[in-house]
Amino acid sequence: MKLLRWGERGREKPGVLDAAGGLRDLSAVVPDITGSTLAELREFDAIERLPRVPGEPRIGACVGGIGKFICIGLNYADHAAETGQPIPTEPVVFFKATSAVTGPNDDLVLPPGSQKVDWEVELGVVIGRHVVGADEHTARAAIAGYCVINDLSERAWQLERGGQWVKGKSADGFGPIGPWLVTADNVPDPAALRLWLEIDGRRFQDSSTAQMVFKPAYLVSYLSQFMSLQPGDVISTGTPPGVGLGQKPPVYLRAGQQIRLGIEGLGEQTQRVVASR
Repeated sequence: MKLLRWGERGREKPGVLDAAGGLRDLSAVVPDITGSTLAELREFDAIERLPRVPGEPRIGACVGGIGKFICIGLNYADHAAETGQPIPTEPVVFFKATSAVTGPNDDLVLPPGSQKVDWEVELGVVIGRHVVGADEHTARAAIAGYCVINDLSERAWQLERGGQWVKGKSADGFGPIGPWLVTADNVPDPAALRLWLEIDGRRFQDSSTAQMVFKPAYLVSYLSQFMSLQPGDVISTGTPPGVGLGQKPPVYLRAGQQIRLGIEGLGEQTQRVVASR
């Protein structure tokens, strides 16, 4: 299934795509697509009986009520190289504030005082079951599905202000998620998906999740050694090379630009960059 949330910000409704790509309203089945409802939807198979949603409503983040937004750094060897960092021997873990979460096509409003806002297309993993201390087999079964994430960053705040990366990762709007949560049964191999990102039509990132150092099931197992993972938690699994920081000289986002990104089978995002308000 391709699950999504639609409607105005803060009042999103649950939806699902039918076989023809049309949007159907899931409100009669579940109140929202969150960690608490993912299990209810696992066996749902009556999509064609649901009412159609007319028009082209706004699409929100594909999962609501996220408890933890966990990110993995330097998880592509060639991205580590472009940033001048060694390939990690263990996953680099940091967090993004859940207040950064936004819809996949919402405007990116540059934060006041920001100067080095950068892009990162990433494969997102959504947890569907409580998991702690899990081996990879158990971890794989705990994954509800996958989605597209743009892990936006303010590099000066991340790298030049001391402390942890979270400062440069957590501005409002720095976590576009979606458009869809594609259930795990519809993603045969999450470690073999093409992913890409363009700025104003120029392709900066073009790679495959096959290049990840640590694959999704391993990451879930690894993280579960240090914390319990709950249904609805999101893991952003790292980005391939081609970020603005890695250009020579570095290139950062400016008001008026447009970002497009996508992952094979998981959909696309488009964000218009606008000046701080």
